[in-house]
Amino acid sequence: MSTLSADELAYAADEPRHEAVARAIALLVERRDDPPDLAALAAEAGLHPHHFQRVFSRWVGISPKRFAQYLRLDHARRLLSAPTSLLDAALDTGLSGPSRLHDLFVTCEAMTPGDWKARGAGLVIRWGLHSSPFGRCIVGTTDRGVCWFSFVTGDEGAAVAEFAGEWPGAELVRDQAATAAVVARMFAPVAAPTADNPPLPVLLRGTNFQVKVWEALLSIPPGRVASYGDVAAAIGRPTASRAVGGAVGSNPVSVLIPCHRVIRASGIIHNYRWGPTKKQALLAWEAGLTDSEAA
Repeated sequence: MSTLSADELAYAADEPRHEAVARAIALLVERRDDPPDLAALAAEAGLHPHHFQRVFSRWVGISPKRFAQYLRLDHARRLLSAPTSLLDAALDTGLSGPSRLHDLFVTCEAMTPGDWKARGAGLVIRWGLHSSPFGRCIVGTTDRGVCWFSFVTGDEGAAVAEFAGEWPGAELVRDQAATAAVVARMFAPVAAPTADNPPLPVLLRGTNFQVKVWEALLSIPPGRVASYGDVAAAIGRPTASRAVGGAVGSNPVSVLIPCHRVIRASGIIHNYRWGPTKKQALLAWEAGLTDSEAA
């Protein structure tokens, strides 16, 4: 991993605040049609309102009020109705300019068929459990890139068992320091990729079809969404929406591979492994950040 910036180091060292922010975000999503005021959010986070406002804005990148504005369903519908070419998305997102959005820091490598069948044999995976503004998460990383990211919504032991079950042939090593660096890169403010701050590599294990779908997801601009049909058309399989849905749901590196940006053509947000509320929260976060950068 590359050397962390000052913001990333602060992020990695301040997990208790992440948990407070996660509680506030969960409340905002739950009451998105009647959002709580600053005092109620601060109480949920266990902080003074003024302090909470500063903490939330620092770790999420936008204010609580602005975050709440992007949680409405009509915002997702407007995003979906806007003309978006997945193939031209790189031009739309302005990859040459500075941005803190994680997609601009990802390069993908797919395992060979032999590696895929071996299910991690001979691979060392360093993993850890961490807090983020969107809740607890588990991260797995190798010398070739991040191979696992998932949220933990229930028992942590069950989440670790699921992760380990996907890599039965690998040597799993608990390494909180190495994986904290990954989480910091994903969620903390960072500059555009440079020689000293290279893209974050991702190692994908899946069928050719799954990998093609996951790569297409990276082409959906931050702050935007696409339907399953859009993704199917982008990979040259316009009648394969159902199969695309299966591949989206089996994405092993969530958030970095943005499966949360795929929604129903009706604009309904559903079918996220960790629940639609977390999906709404991620979309609201990205939309707020994207609009702030554009401004």
